[in-house]
Amino acid sequence: MTYISPLNEVHKKGLYGDYEEKSEKDLIKISDIKNNSIFQIVKYDKTDNALENLSVDGLKFPDRVLQVESNGNTRILWQSPMNWLVISKKKQNELMEELKKFESTTYAITDLTHSRTCIELEGSNVFEVLKKGCPFNISELKTNNSVNSIFNGITITIDVLDEKNEKVRIYSLRSFGESLYHSVTDASLEFGYKNI
Repeated sequence: MTYISPLNEVHKKGLYGDYEEKSEKDLIKISDIKNNSIFQIVKYDKTDNALENLSVDGLKFPDRVLQVESNGNTRILWQSPMNWLVISKKKQNELMEELKKFESTTYAITDLTHSRTCIELEGSNVFEVLKKGCPFNISELKTNNSVNSIFNGITITIDVLDEKNEKVRIYSLRSFGESLYHSVTDASLEFGYKNI
């Protein structure tokens, strides 16, 4: 099946907002992230609380609020107790093969790859953009933190890739992707942004 991004018709490369007389390095960079595999894993057997044997792509499952485990290919985001998002550059079928090791009587595995929109933001004012529509205290987020919140009424997951450079990915349901994109780009206008 061919994946078509929900932002296919709206995300156009170029410079927007208050970009004039600013260096490109000072602009917010906005990307439509495609071709990641996304799976939700929920452990519903409460009789065994051990997490030490849980791993995907060599990564242990995080066990604390906000925590993300990552390597060059894969990120595992803590969503709630016994609930994680596994986001990987690996192909869907390749990642699914690795996830088959989880017992079906203990874990529920759901492929969310085609049901999510992912927008990446990078630049010195990204946290200010997020503060405009998100009630969470964005200043508390560090590298490899993730939080579920809302942005202008749209349910999102924020994944902080690099706190110092303010590089984050925002995930939403595919059906809200275009609305989220317009909200984020509208909030970015005053700083100037470059779609890449």
